[in-house]
Amino acid sequence: MSAAADKKLSAKLTLPDGKEANLPVVVGTEDEHAIDIRSLRNETGFITIDTGYMNTGSTTSAITYLDGEQGVLRYRGYSIEELAEKSNFVETSYLLIYGKLPNTQEREQFGTMLTRHSLIHEDLHHFFAGYPPTSHPMAVLSAMVTSLSAYYPDCLDRNSPTDLHIARLLSKVRTIAAFSYKKSIGQPLMYPKNSLKYCANFLHMMFAVPSEEYVVSPVLEKALNQLLILHADHEQNCSTSTVRMVGSSGANVYAAIAAGILALWGPLHGGANQAVIEMLEEIKLSGGDYKKFVDDVKNKRDNRRLMGFGHRVYKNYDPRAKILKKMCDEVLAHLGIKDPLLELAKGMEEIALKDDYFVSKKLYPNVDFYSGIIYRAMGIPTNMFTVMFALGRLPGWIAHWKEMVEDKDTKIGRPRQVYTGERPRKFVPIDQRT
Repeated sequence: MSAAADKKLSAKLTLPDGKEANLPVVVGTEDEHAIDIRSLRNETGFITIDTGYMNTGSTTSAITYLDGEQGVLRYRGYSIEELAEKSNFVETSYLLIYGKLPNTQEREQFGTMLTRHSLIHEDLHHFFAGYPPTSHPMAVLSAMVTSLSAYYPDCLDRNSPTDLHIARLLSKVRTIAAFSYKKSIGQPLMYPKNSLKYCANFLHMMFAVPSEEYVVSPVLEKALNQLLILHADHEQNCSTSTVRMVGSSGANVYAAIAAGILALWGPLHGGANQAVIEMLEEIKLSGGDYKKFVDDVKNKRDNRRLMGFGHRVYKNYDPRAKILKKMCDEVLAHLGIKDPLLELAKGMEEIALKDDYFVSKKLYPNVDFYSGIIYRAMGIPTNMFTVMFALGRLPGWIAHWKEMVEDKDTKIGRPRQVYTGERPRKFVPIDQRT
């Protein structure tokens, strides 16, 4: 379902020369309004500038609805709260990619495809051996995903079966992510087990060792399912827009997803939960006085920053953070862990939710505030946090890529600019330059 122009609504733009342009208004299914400027340059010679595209809709999409003012997040019409409680990551992935919840037969077929494609080509193991132990797992993950296109050259044919590439990506990225972790700690790679479900299989590949029997905890399996569901999509963010931009050129799906991974790697995007852990560690090492830290943030002392609070989109409590806060207690109680960082986090949240400074600025906890604590408790190191984010976001990236390539109105991404450089100049020989 796509948004359509409302014939009753239009916007009038008055230009500096006095001319006027009438621009159609597009209305979405949730009553979102947008001014359609696609004809603006051809008709007037003008373009718009919107640094960071904060006010620019690059596409219409039927995948995710996000209302930051009300704290609402829905995948294909289903609330994030209901999916996190009642669904699992594989089913939610199917929902995002194919637009509906699978029936029993579809779910079994989809699960079978993921199981069948969980192994990676044996030659790819040499790639892991070639990386130094200090390699960041995101560097390995992005390179390995790009390399998949070399092993599946049929992806270069735009008429090749899309479902096959989708299953390969969803299953093999999980294996590659686990292998990259094993490589970083010098342990032998653990192959996937067909008897295990998606998240349990990932935990097995991450934490099992050949000499011991590893039993997957149902509590941790549920927690990982929820974590990945909560990260599965978030409409047109930096990495998703990157996937669409690269895919718009006709690049294969592996290249587009690898580009999304690299965009996510940036600390302003995928590294936020790691920054929260580092902030809490800093407070702990300095004596645990979180009240002083919060006061320093308010009064802008020592460049203190409150990580994990606020969001570019949410101006209310991030609905994902509420789910994670509850999950955090369950996971730590199950593991018998009393993490001082969790106590610090709860104390800081309590202050921020009551303090007029933070309330007036609408700085509420976001999804990153508690996710790092949960991953840490599960035994996942901080340098793997962004990899976990990528694994969760994968179905969203795939869904947007699929939606884009199936849209007949898709055009190659080509933003404009306003040039601010030098006017025409004559070339000066080097011996005459001052």
